[in-house]
Amino acid sequence: MKKLLSILMLAFALSLTACSSAPAEPEVEEEEEVVEEEVEEEVEEEETVAEPDIDYNAKSQVIYGSTTEIGGDLGNAWWTNNASDKMIRDLINDYSVIVSNQGGEFVENASVVDSITSEVNEDGTKTFTVKIKEGLKYNNGDEITAKDYVAYALVAYSPAVLEAGGKVTSDTVVGAAEYQAGEAKVLSGVRLVDDYTYSIQITDDYIPYYFDSTYASLSPLALKMYSSAALEVKDDGEGAYLDGGELVASEVDAARYIYADRISAGPYQLVDLDLASLSAKLVLNPNYAGNFEGVKPTINQIIVVKANQETMMDQLKTGGIDFLSTLTDGDQVNAALDLEDQGIVHTVNYERNGYGKLMFQCDFGPTQFKEVRHAIAYLLDRNEFANQFCQGFGSVVDGPYGLAMWMYKDAKEELASSLNKYSYSVDSAVEELKAGGWVLNKDGSDYVDGSGEVRYKEVTEEEAGDYAHNVTLADGRILMPLHIEWASSEGNSVSELLAVMLANGDQTKEAGVEIVQNVMTFDDLLNYMYRDASVGDQYGVKTYGMYNLATNFTAAYDQSYGWVTAQSNPEYYEQGYNSNFTDDEELNRLSMDMVYGVEAGDDEAYLRTWVDFIKEWNDYLPEVPLYSNVYYDAMASKIEGIECNSLFDFDQAVVYGTVND
Repeated sequence: MKKLLSILMLAFALSLTACSSAPAEPEVEEEEEVVEEEVEEEVEEEETVAEPDIDYNAKSQVIYGSTTEIGGDLGNAWWTNNASDKMIRDLINDYSVIVSNQGGEFVENASVVDSITSEVNEDGTKTFTVKIKEGLKYNNGDEITAKDYVAYALVAYSPAVLEAGGKVTSDTVVGAAEYQAGEAKVLSGVRLVDDYTYSIQITDDYIPYYFDSTYASLSPLALKMYSSAALEVKDDGEGAYLDGGELVASEVDAARYIYADRISAGPYQLVDLDLASLSAKLVLNPNYAGNFEGVKPTINQIIVVKANQETMMDQLKTGGIDFLSTLTDGDQVNAALDLEDQGIVHTVNYERNGYGKLMFQCDFGPTQFKEVRHAIAYLLDRNEFANQFCQGFGSVVDGPYGLAMWMYKDAKEELASSLNKYSYSVDSAVEELKAGGWVLNKDGSDYVDGSGEVRYKEVTEEEAGDYAHNVTLADGRILMPLHIEWASSEGNSVSELLAVMLANGDQTKEAGVEIVQNVMTFDDLLNYMYRDASVGDQYGVKTYGMYNLATNFTAAYDQSYGWVTAQSNPEYYEQGYNSNFTDDEELNRLSMDMVYGVEAGDDEAYLRTWVDFIKEWNDYLPEVPLYSNVYYDAMASKIEGIECNSLFDFDQAVVYGTVND
């Protein structure tokens, strides 16, 4: 099953916040390449729709080159959060009540909101009441009312989404758990007040919340896209419910893959998505009312294509690609700067709000043992890796954070003195392994340091699990080899560098570690990482202990539920909210306390808990952080006004852009 959030993680869907006590899965990427039954409904545009003041005969176009393959899942990040899919979703979906601005601050969406009020109730719950503006429309001309916002909650929390493998936690909203379990037809905590007003009631267990304002935020959802029944949102005084039929899991799942005639409410609308060519075509939505500042886009068309690392700089030079975002490879950055010197492109640079990483799954095989994870960190010269990969445009980090984060900037000195930097050392790696019991040969005899053979460890039946490489001796003892299966995406220069500097390095063999690289598409990598048996039984089998990819964070750094354990929350653990499958109760506690134990606006308390979380993470080491870097966007000289940063992505910035042919 693919979880609501992929931890490292890149994009926070605000519209999901009120519908989930878990944050949307951080957006996941291939490491920037040097470095994730179709139902179609016909909808007709109402003849009375007023055309906005845009010249639709203008052929202004931007060809956006994405280094992450389009996966085609447009399902609200309830299932997956591939970076390219997320960008397309965000280009065609807007009108969330609360959004983040250029500085990463959460603000009311002025194009959508008339008013937001809140009150703490006598029972400790908190109710947010939202009045939306009249006159909003979907791309097909259908009117948007409060019913469409309430529909989002009714679908998100529905048993059908859960049955279809979606991950939406139900803890935050009053009555959502009973509704999601099918025990109640009415969602008591979400109310349809009138045609343009809804309210949402948050349980007392999740008050306070550091990102409190996001609780008010829902987005419009067109029910006709999710069901063949004539469903309607109603509220008879006890809470919202769906009348006229039932949501069906197969139809909800199929809605993820509706491309033609997709009903949406963003600056652009989807015309075509072709998984064979890994491309998508989007054009202006004539009914878009504007972003949170009332700005409407003027670029007529956006084409999203897969950017091949080996050729994309040439395509940028010749006009085959107009925009390359978040370049991280030092060679690519230098090539872009050369093109800028020639007047062919111009660039924008900004520190990253994320990092590249080696990710471990910690519930089977050698990577379940902390000493092994530590040893792998010691066996990779991360400083040299960052130097070779980033070429001066980035540096090593020692936890799940990026250079752009205000928390990192404020706590930089403390982290520098308190975190283990896992400086390159074969001796330290061997010491960790010996302390962890990796002291045997395959036949059970004592291991000789420096022999170059693979180390083994005697394990219990529980530790052994069904790991395919275990050996059972004649006396019944079970030995596990220090053999790690590594999943890496194809055509990825980070993978190539890791193969040279780690997997095939002499130091790795000297330490007695064997790492086997398995190259696959990024979509396959995510399926194995999420253990998504719904798309193939093979993906549900524990196979790979290590993956390389990257994560970016949004304005809401919310790690809650990403580290739930089998003991603390067996239901969410089994559903895959914790894709690292860790068992650290302290890490889980801190991830929750960081946001649910801090009042909105109390930055000092949030920072203190964040630092404690980073320290615990650094010791447990569910991932090896590789680098955080300075991103470069490179765009054709004809493009003006698109200025992204680490908290303001292309899908947000493009509405300010123009193309001057």
